[in-house]
Amino acid sequence: MIEVSELTKRYGGKTAVDHLSFTVRPGRVTGFLGPNGAGKSTTLRMILGLDAPTTGTATVGGVPFHRHRRGLRHVGALLDAGQVHGGRSATAHLSALARSNGIPLRRVGEVLEEVGLAGVAARRVGGFSLGMKQRLGIATALLGDPPVLMFDEPVNGMDPEGVLWVRQLFRRLAAEGRTVFLSSHLMSEMENTADDLVVIGRGRLIAAEPLRDFAARGTRRSVAVETPQAAELAAVLTAAGASVEREGPAHAAAGGDGPAHAQRLVVTGLPADRIGALAFEHRIRLDELTTRTASLETAFMELTAGSIEYTAGQPR
Repeated sequence: MIEVSELTKRYGGKTAVDHLSFTVRPGRVTGFLGPNGAGKSTTLRMILGLDAPTTGTATVGGVPFHRHRRGLRHVGALLDAGQVHGGRSATAHLSALARSNGIPLRRVGEVLEEVGLAGVAARRVGGFSLGMKQRLGIATALLGDPPVLMFDEPVNGMDPEGVLWVRQLFRRLAAEGRTVFLSSHLMSEMENTADDLVVIGRGRLIAAEPLRDFAARGTRRSVAVETPQAAELAAVLTAAGASVEREGPAHAAAGGDGPAHAQRLVVTGLPADRIGALAFEHRIRLDELTTRTASLETAFMELTAGSIEYTAGQPR
């Protein structure tokens, strides 16, 4: 288990992490989200003792990480796949870590096989692609067979097969009862991998809850309706208490033989079955009636909108 309590990190006059508290529990994959500059990497480094907090604590298994002897047996981490001596082979790199952490050397071959690098074990790491270095970083994290694993952007540079493999690996590690803490900017990977989310912005906690709950509370459920009688339907639905917005320009109605043009409406406040019943009652034709489920990406954008530090300029 990872426990962060009132963790704060200041660099001069800038506060990178601000009284941050959360818990990452075993048996689940916990995603770590936040805009660029939110303090995610700084938080991960403080958990691992690479940066000292200004105030607050971060513990792994109840104690600060630096108190664990032979740390790779307790926590496996991939923070930067490029931080490897390019002149060493994959085998030499892992063997040195195994010796310094009291890990049997047989584990080197086992983890290289597991991550798909057994065939290039003798090659120098400097010639590896980014995806191969990511696999080596994952092998390093797995080397000590630790109960806690932390990964920062682990699928960067991976091909689709590699992304699928990583996703399945993390799910399996959590199913084995391990604590898996995963930082990524890829919402699709979070949706397919994470059970829980920790979301921060400007160093402060925004949410710490199951992924499903976060996605659901970030945006209201809506219904997409397409009809050539948009104005009539909007009036009926508004009178029934719904909120109606037009989406996109009108276009020729499907299957129509007259000049009618269909318009897509986005309706909140009424379920699809009630919308359909009202349309039928008022003899309004519907070409589409689709319930839109909550989106993690939309929820993230909405709930972190006030915490974005670096924004791109808008075209003029």
